[in-house]
Amino acid sequence: MSKNRLEAFSDGVIAIIITIMVLELQPPHGTSAADLANVLPGWLRYALSFVYVGIYWVNHHALLDRVARVDGAALWANLHLLFWMSLIPWVTAWAGEHPMAPVPVAMYGVVLLLCSISFMLLSWRLGGEGAGHAMAWGSRKNRLSIVLYAVAIGVSLAYPPLGSAIHVALALLWLMPGR
Repeated sequence: MSKNRLEAFSDGVIAIIITIMVLELQPPHGTSAADLANVLPGWLRYALSFVYVGIYWVNHHALLDRVARVDGAALWANLHLLFWMSLIPWVTAWAGEHPMAPVPVAMYGVVLLLCSISFMLLSWRLGGEGAGHAMAWGSRKNRLSIVLYAVAIGVSLAYPPLGSAIHVALALLWLMPGR
């Protein structure tokens, strides 16, 4: 079947994910710099999540650009990715509200890890037609990401700021263009 419906549906879900994230942002309850400082962690976590959703959106389009048709298994693999991405607003709000709490920051990392794995599975499923791109997801960069997401989860349980720093570093890694 044509890839157009999969692309349109995915774009719609991703747009809703971003909308939900921004609606979760709380304005300061006062007008002072201290009031702004109280909501800054949530805003920073939103910015990081926005970048992550953007990375997935760009890579999703790059992947589907190399594919002419999709099958039922690809549709389910895509839904698997969208499921994990749909949890990004929830963990963003939780980790933004509790930026120094181990469990929310670790859960943020769990969702990022599962988004990454599900994207790899979708890429693998579409590998028949988009083999050049799908093979890239088995690259050192991707393997390093999986390891670092897992490390960030464990580290977050002991020292959440370091787990968050790893999340930022991974976003920066994926913002760098590939060869």
